[in-house]
This record gives sequence, C-alpha cells and structure tokens, in this order.
Amino acid sequence: MLLNLKEMLNVAKKNSFAVGAFNTTDLALVKAVVEEAERTDTPAILQYAPGEFKYATPSFFRYVRERVANSKVPFALHLDHGSTQEECVQAIQAGFTSVMLDGSHLSFEENVKETKAITKIAHMANVSVEGELGTIGTMANSDEGGVENITYTNPADVVKFVEATNVDALAVAIGTAHGIYPKDFKPALQLDLLKEINAITEIPLVLHGGSDNLDEEIRRACEIGVQKVNISSDIKQEFFKAVLAGLNTGCFLPPKVFNPAIEATKKVVYNKMELFGSVGKAGLYR
Repeated sequence: MLLNLKEMLNVAKKNSFAVGAFNTTDLALVKAVVEEAERTDTPAILQYAPGEFKYATPSFFRYVRERVANSKVPFALHLDHGSTQEECVQAIQAGFTSVMLDGSHLSFEENVKETKAITKIAHMANVSVEGELGTIGTMANSDEGGVENITYTNPADVVKFVEATNVDALAVAIGTAHGIYPKDFKPALQLDLLKEINAITEIPLVLHGGSDNLDEEIRRACEIGVQKVNISSDIKQEFFKAVLAGLNTGCFLPPKVFNPAIEATKKVVYNKMELFGSVGKAGLYR
C-alpha cells in the first residue's frame, strides 16, 4: 500500500503516534525495513537524501515502489532534504509520493517562496511536501547535511509559514543533529518548545536527527506531537557493523554476509517503531 505523506501522517496524528522514516540507501536496507514493517503490521516511510537518490538511480525506485505498493502495510516514498526544486521534481518523476524542500538555510521569505513553488507542483501530482523551519545540527559522520550551530524553530513563524506554503508536514528544530553523536556529547531536546509549536498548529510535525537521542526524549516528543521521526545513522551503523563482522570471518558469500546484517538491522528498526508507538498500527489505514 503506497500512500503520500499527508495520508500517512494525518492518521498518525489522529491516533497519537509517529511513523519511522528510514533512509534505506540500498536493497538490503529496504529489505530490512519492509520485512520488519510487514512482520509487525507497522506503517513505515522509506526515504532518501539527494546523494542517496543519485546513487540508487530511478530504476532502483521502480522496484522499491512496486514492492511496497503491493504490500498490505502502508508505506510512503520520500525525498529527504531536497535542496532545490529540480531535486524534488526528479523524485516526483521517479515515483516518490512525498518530497522535502529544505529551505531552512534561506531567509524566511525565500524559504516560503521556494517551498510554496514546489508545493504547487507536487500537489498537482498528489505528492505531499515537507518543509522546514529552523536548522538541524550535523555531525561529521552524517550525509544529510545540517549546520554547526542550531537555529531553533521560532513558533511565531510556524503559522505564517504553513499558511503561506500549504505544506503537508513541517520539520522543526528543537535540538537534534544528524549523525551519531560523539561519546562526550549530551543532546537535550527542547520539549517545551515542541509543546508550544504543537499548540499553535494542526500540521503534522517532523523530527530530524532522530538517531542516537535518548529514548525517553524521543518517546516523549512523539507523545507531545511529532508524527514522523527520521532514522538513518542508527540503522546504517548496525548494518555495517554486522557486515564487517561477517567479512572478518573470512566469508565472502553475500547471503552469509548480508543476511545476518539485515537481521541485526531489523532489531533496530523494531526498537524504533516501538519507541514511536507505531507497532501494529497498519490496520488503521485499511
């Protein structure tokens, strides 16, 4: 079952849970997320940053789209952190059901202008659009981008931005960063800011940089009003750790190397889904 992001997140908001959005750069990661979602009857989003999109190529997405469209579980196919209208249009042409225009590095006026333009195009194709206000931090091990110094989302801008752009979801900056945090880094989400934002808008909210934060903070954010949580580094780290362990045994047969890595990744996927409160919620879409 293939949905757009609006269809996916409106059900999540109505039923007070969040959907995991997993960056699944190759078929092994797709297999891990899709099979775990199907095993647990849980909705999920497969997403790709622009670099991942270019690496995978449109033919890859023809398979992914067909695989999830024929599933009984709801999926969305999402472009993560598209930086230009051209990148978003390429994803729409590849069959994506949702795109993000990340104009957070622009002035508020330019962000509105660029996001509004792609929203008009996407909605004609029944494709949803995610916008962003504020900036997400980044670690050196991330390929999703971000900035060194976080700019928190200004609640005063939220209503104006949503009304001006007609976006379907909004990524907010409340203290997360892309990538795996260094051991001495202590992240802290601004949950009071999230409460303030959630109180003034009905739009589904998105949490970027969801990997490596404290579970209790992520769980609380989902309870407060986050409907989509992005996960990339956590699943990739576990996957490649298991691949390396397999290679270190001297085995070079792909099934014997990749199957254990896929199973290890599934455990992380399930833990995230449980954390977001989405396990077993696929029936709400049928």
